[in-house]
Amino acid sequence: MEPTIQHLEKIIANYTRRLEAISEDAYNAKPGPGKWSKKEMLGHLVDSAQNNIRRFIVAQYEETPVILYNQDKWVDLTGYQRYPTRDLLTLWILLNRHICRVLRSMPAGAANRKCFMGNSQPHTLEWVAADYCNHLLHHLHRILDLDPIAYP
Repeated sequence: MEPTIQHLEKIIANYTRRLEAISEDAYNAKPGPGKWSKKEMLGHLVDSAQNNIRRFIVAQYEETPVILYNQDKWVDLTGYQRYPTRDLLTLWILLNRHICRVLRSMPAGAANRKCFMGNSQPHTLEWVAADYCNHLLHHLHRILDLDPIAYP
């Protein structure tokens, strides 16, 4: 799990300054009806972090828990479009640092425990952590208008 933790730490370090450099207007701009703004995409990453923290913890004491969430409802009901951008960015940073701490504190063997995320099969926590990093990079590249990174 350590390579994934280090990868997440590098993502936080490498992308924080770039996220801080985005203007408030750019964060708030809606690309079209029914499309998320950059601020709402960042909010979605906050929601993803929160749900994955739950997966990493609960799967250590329950057998193959089912932890799902409706991402559109979470973004809408949280009202990220009206959220102070600096607070949202700080929350994203802190939640991801927390994920690193949670993953590092897992006892030996916990990475092989499984969690059901709504796909066709449950996945190990090690897989969930690696997938989380891929999901994060996919959205960060969209927020920052970088070359797209495919994500299922």
